[in-house]
Amino acid sequence: MANVKTEHVDIDYTFERVPETNRKGFWSMFMIMLGFTFFSASMWTGVTLANGLDYSGFLAAVLLGGAILSAYCGTLGYIGAKTGLNFDLLCHRAFGEKGSYLPSLMIGLTQIGWCGVGLAMFAYPMREVFFPNGGTGTLWVMIIIIGLCIMASAYFGVKGLEVVSWISVPLIAILGIYAMSISLTKGGGMEAVFAKSVGGLTIPAGMAMVIGSFVSGGTSTPNFVRFSKVKPAVITTVIAFMIGNTLMFFFGGVAGAFTGKNDIFYVMAELGLMIPAIIVLGANIWTTNDNGLYTGALGFSNIFKIKKRPMVLIAGIISIVAADWLYNNFVSWLNILNATLPPIGAIIMIDYFRHTKDYMEDNFKKENIKWHSVVGVLAGAVVGNTLNFGVKAINAMVAAIIVYFIGEVMLGKKKA
Repeated sequence: MANVKTEHVDIDYTFERVPETNRKGFWSMFMIMLGFTFFSASMWTGVTLANGLDYSGFLAAVLLGGAILSAYCGTLGYIGAKTGLNFDLLCHRAFGEKGSYLPSLMIGLTQIGWCGVGLAMFAYPMREVFFPNGGTGTLWVMIIIIGLCIMASAYFGVKGLEVVSWISVPLIAILGIYAMSISLTKGGGMEAVFAKSVGGLTIPAGMAMVIGSFVSGGTSTPNFVRFSKVKPAVITTVIAFMIGNTLMFFFGGVAGAFTGKNDIFYVMAELGLMIPAIIVLGANIWTTNDNGLYTGALGFSNIFKIKKRPMVLIAGIISIVAADWLYNNFVSWLNILNATLPPIGAIIMIDYFRHTKDYMEDNFKKENIKWHSVVGVLAGAVVGNTLNFGVKAINAMVAAIIVYFIGEVMLGKKKA
């Protein structure tokens, strides 16, 4: 690996590993990962959990689901920082060079889709508050402006993500804590607030929602932590997904259970926090969606062999054009995606620990398609989406790993 920090042209290291000389410290990575996991969709999930579980069930679902999500993302974070490779280059090793197109496409389209959802998610309340008589044209102007801002920070790479995170993360934390405090004070404490829950959810179903809320973004963790040394990468990833994401569930869940609303924007409005909610909702969506756009662009780069920055513009345009449609249709596909994406991360993990040498060398023996890995993902997706017991993500990962090992045995592959 060449350490050429000052002369390197592609600051995103689209097609190569990040050298040790370009690794960031703890606080930079901490803010990037917190900004990534501080997402309003997690608050919305918290509202749904709180309206379907009592307090003990809510706590169990959030902590158990969060622990699984943290272990999954933390392991991928370790691999990303250890190797310095982005998600797509890891997939070259785990799935083969052309086999990597499948996971790149799946994660890339999902993250671009989330970006589009986020654009409309923010544009609708903005229009309602500031332009109540505005029509479709007003909505699209807002979507375009918000989309261009998100594209700008993703275009400038990890540095852009870091700057936005340093601004937005404290704002999100302050508003969330304030909203939760008001709800608990007026509602008579945690047990009293959650006593309003209508029920209807089981703890395993709640855990599946917790895992599913961020498993797509979590699978792309190596894209960000490859710019960090190993120890900070693992610590910041685990904190972000275990503590940061959990806070978002509590912020949304407590306020949602108190107000009885099921949309985080209207939850905040009910508490008299409409203007702060708009400001922080915008910052919240920005910090996660620029990460999502960054990931989507890297996935497209892997497929089309074009550097990341031009792909950010293409991915951003797609998310803007499709934003309103995605907002009204994309979320219905999330249950399918949430059981489809975890097998990708599971196979990367297993393959890394079995064939570590391939991941640490640039001149590894390339395969075109590692069919047992590809079939493992497909099998995991089928199992995750058809079995109706347990936690879908875990079922999917177990199935994928079984198929992978069967393939390894049949092909006579040895552990590196």
